[in-house]
Amino acid sequence: MKKLHSLPQLRKAIYDHKKKGNMVILANGCFDLIHVGHIRYLKESKNLGDVLVVALNSDASVHKLKGKGRPILGEKDRAEILGSFSFVDYITIFEEDNVENILLVLKPHVHAKGSDYTPKTVPEKKTVQSYGGKIIIAGGPKIKSTSELIKEIAAKICISKTSESLQ
Repeated sequence: MKKLHSLPQLRKAIYDHKKKGNMVILANGCFDLIHVGHIRYLKESKNLGDVLVVALNSDASVHKLKGKGRPILGEKDRAEILGSFSFVDYITIFEEDNVENILLVLKPHVHAKGSDYTPKTVPEKKTVQSYGGKIIIAGGPKIKSTSELIKEIAAKICISKTSESLQ
């Protein structure tokens, strides 16, 4: 996939974009099951600048953050889905608990976070401030999380199986 890059590869590409005067935005997340909240977050993030980099949590990172049974989709599948969106320019996969290292390497102009954060609760706040970047909350009000969506799907499957067994 052309949009997926290692951090060293991405560093060079982002350097070139900055040299041309392009504004670089970094968004990040697990993106385990893509839903409308993800789309709104990423589209709004892209609208903040010229180049959108998505830092995608690795499978191990998602499992550590979300627990048993997660991720639903593997990192390569999640990266391919994200890469199919025209508003996503680059993707990199990371293992760490947060994107501080990526921020320090790429120094994007804006670090966009979803609406489950506030400017004060962004874990990488001090890192972004250290190099003069901005934090922007994007995507509008939180509608639903992937965890909630998984619970709804599981409940619907259970109801469906119960209905079938009663017939």
